[in-house]
Amino acid sequence: MSHVTSIASEAGPAFPFPGLRRRPSPRLVVLCCAITFPLIGFLAFITLAGPAIAWFIGPVDKVLVDKSAKKLWLMRDGVRLYEADISLGKQPKGQKQREGDQRTPEGRYTLDWRDSGTDYHRAILISYPSKADQARGAAGGEIMIHGQKYFWRWFTKSPLTNGCIGVSNLAMDVIWWATALGTPIELRP
Repeated sequence: MSHVTSIASEAGPAFPFPGLRRRPSPRLVVLCCAITFPLIGFLAFITLAGPAIAWFIGPVDKVLVDKSAKKLWLMRDGVRLYEADISLGKQPKGQKQREGDQRTPEGRYTLDWRDSGTDYHRAILISYPSKADQARGAAGGEIMIHGQKYFWRWFTKSPLTNGCIGVSNLAMDVIWWATALGTPIELRP
């Protein structure tokens, strides 16, 4: 047996990571698993929780917003199926009169348009101003139900808005998957 062969046989089997001279410690493996698996589970949860809840409650036929209670409900046949906390503008009381007045409109509208590429996770446009709003001289627009700007605020309600209806990203996912375009929305004082 040559000198090189005898050294190789004494060293043991080749390690699969050439840059490392020894196997990682069991503690390091456990630590990596303890970090990785919960992280993967959390990412799967925040990706699938909204659609799963929406699938469970089924399609809704109305969205009800109560500004004074700061609540949003998804409803079917008059029954409240899902409830979410909301945030409104700095001046939530009263009907929206003009753009920039920090108020959320009141009345009956529909969900008009969806934007999945917004900075606020997801957004659904409300059909404000209606013809009746325009007839009374109300101005402004782009009133939406939207989620959080920052993804790490997944479960908290959105901070104050400029007249939109802010919800947590989880609630926004549920609303997104449970509603369709044209779904009526009623905004109560």
